[in-house]
Formats: sequence, structure tokens, C-alpha cells
Amino acid sequence: MTIHIINAPFEPWQEVANYQQAYLGQMGRFGATACFVGTMRDFNEGENVQAMELEHYPDMTEKYLGKLTEEARRQWPILDSLIIHRYGHLQPNEPIVLVAVWSAHRAAAFKACYYLVEELKASAPFWKKETLATGTRWVESNTSS
Repeated sequence: MTIHIINAPFEPWQEVANYQQAYLGQMGRFGATACFVGTMRDFNEGENVQAMELEHYPDMTEKYLGKLTEEARRQWPILDSLIIHRYGHLQPNEPIVLVAVWSAHRAAAFKACYYLVEELKASAPFWKKETLATGTRWVESNTSS
């Protein structure tokens, strides 16, 4: 179970490939990899969004994401998971978050990945400030799934 909270662009599919390569000893043990990539949209609540600032408290956020991954592991027979989440300044089309889950079978991978994404979106301590043509605003709630 690995969590990275970073302040730099990343390539989600390369991260998944690199992570799997790092665990060659596990090749053949997993039959399913479920992935979710969240990307910054250029619209929200009826307005065009030009950029976004994501803020967080490092220790609090990493601890919370660790708690989520342990809960996913408790609920489903997953072998491993990877969460990469951006913070700082983002532009539309840039990946914000990657959640990848490996398990022997697809049901556990899908369910654990879905759980991690939904809990992360609903409760992880990140704060978003959007830049619009008319100024800036804090995002008070996430969009529903």
C-alpha cells in the first residue's frame, strides 16, 4: 500500500506500469488491476475554470489516506494499492489523482478502487480554490459520483 502526495505533474499510466515493475515478484499473483484517474475539468458549477490550487495538511492527509487503504484491505482481499494525489497549482486536463488496486480477482479490485475513490473525494482533507474569469472561489463540496 503506497501513497504519494506530490506537487508535480505525473503520468498515471506510467506510474501504474512502474509500480507493477517494482513488484515483479508478485507477477502471476494478481489477476486484476483496477485504476481510476481523476483529471481537472475546465468547468464547474456552470462556470469555466482556468486553474485550480489544491491545498492540504501533509501529515493529516497522508494519515487519512493510509486509514482508507487499511479499511479497503480489511474489506476486500486486495494485494496492493497505489494512490498518487496532486496538490499545488493545476491546469485543466492535468491528472489530479490516481487510485490503482491489485487483487487476484476483478470484483475485489473494482470494489476496493471504487471505495477508495469515493471516500477520498468525500472526506480527504484537500481544499480547492478555482480561478475563474471573474476571480477566485473556494469549492465547498465535491461533485457526486
